[in-house]
Amino acid sequence: MIQNQRLLVVTAPSGSGKTTIVRHLLKKYDALRFVISATNRSRRANEINGADYYFLTTGRFHQLVAEGAFLEWEEVYDGQYYGSLASEVTRINREGHIPIFDIDVKGALNLKKQYGDQALVLFIRPPSPAILEERLRARQTEDEASLNKRIKRAHLELTYEPHFDHTVVNDQLDRALQDAENLVTKFLSRQ
Repeated sequence: MIQNQRLLVVTAPSGSGKTTIVRHLLKKYDALRFVISATNRSRRANEINGADYYFLTTGRFHQLVAEGAFLEWEEVYDGQYYGSLASEVTRINREGHIPIFDIDVKGALNLKKQYGDQALVLFIRPPSPAILEERLRARQTEDEASLNKRIKRAHLELTYEPHFDHTVVNDQLDRALQDAENLVTKFLSRQ
């Protein structure tokens, strides 16, 4: 277990609202800094390399895995890899801030195992699987085959909920944001 480094992890199936909640928490708390994940997937039109993700070639991603550069990584979809670089956490800690992650459930489990009570892991749950599917479809960012993979994976990821510290139900955004704030405030006030 890693000692003396606190971190905040927000996890959920795609479409649950975790990124919206992370962005809100970053605005609310000066102590938090976003951990930019690395991926080999194609960049979407609205995404910026080095801000939303570090977009890597598959070869470079595998090279970094072999070098032990990731705190956690996973093949989330066939041929699509995502991971959290240890250098990101080191950079944020050196700046005197607390890292906040926006990652998938398996990555969150791995970080919880490494950091134990020094990590607060929030699971963001949609009000229902049907609403989650509606949200994913409303994004209109993927073709039908890719969307169906996300929906299938999202249903599996909902089963991970009991493994995390707290669940925030995102049925009404204002309430979900307040619930997340309350949990983060309590976590940040711990010595």
